[in-house]
Amino acid sequence: MEKVPSRTAMMAAAGRAAHLIVDREPHLFQDTVAEALLGARAAELVGYHRKFGDHPILSGTRTQVNVRSRYTEDRLSASFTQYVILGAGLDTFAYRSPLARAIAVYEVDHPATQSWKQELLTAAGLDTAAVEFVGVNFEVGDLAAGLVAHGFDPDQQALVSWLGVSMYLTESAIAATLASLGQLAPGTELIMEYALPPELRDEPGRVYAEFALGATAQQGEPWLSVFTPEQLTLLLERHGFAVAEHVSQREAVDAALWQRRDALHPADLCRLVRATVRQ
Repeated sequence: MEKVPSRTAMMAAAGRAAHLIVDREPHLFQDTVAEALLGARAAELVGYHRKFGDHPILSGTRTQVNVRSRYTEDRLSASFTQYVILGAGLDTFAYRSPLARAIAVYEVDHPATQSWKQELLTAAGLDTAAVEFVGVNFEVGDLAAGLVAHGFDPDQQALVSWLGVSMYLTESAIAATLASLGQLAPGTELIMEYALPPELRDEPGRVYAEFALGATAQQGEPWLSVFTPEQLTLLLERHGFAVAEHVSQREAVDAALWQRRDALHPADLCRLVRATVRQ
């Protein structure tokens, strides 16, 4: 199998790594492993943030990836015995969080992306004992069957994160994934990031989109889906979920974290929805 690096996964990891180097405290999130995982590419990718960190696409990336990770990992608690990371990319939870030793962690991604990541993990000397790698193509794969085949218990509640993925999928692929997740144990919680349509974006979100959408399309990863909160709520409800909240970047973390003296500020381009599988 050809190992295909994901440009968006690298950009997200670089944004988390650079946040601790470029931006001032209080930090939105602390990913102490991302730089090591990037390996030989770290100096180059983090270097862009060092030199041009105030540029909207770089500061916007740092804001987005750190806010969504902070919000999601803050939801992990003793009530969840399983954590499923959909479209895991270069997520590092399983390699840095003490919680990874207490719950079962399942990273779900395209098999080629996972093979590439496993090479990076080996090169960085990071222990993979706390994670199960579940190879699934979201456009055609059977998510539930893949999880169960790797030890996932569908009768136990789980936290499922789906960050930085839905905008790159067709609506039919999103619906198929939600249909599969909606069959999991009642009380299972989904945190999903989604992109807003142009008419709902604020000015910082519009500026970020102007740079980001063209760049990802040129890299072969165009945005394919956008939702209003109302549209996504209906889709989630159709597949067995009850929506708890939709949150913007500003709302996703404590207000004190926005009292900043650096280039980071919230933008309303992508939001997070938190929903639970109904009884």
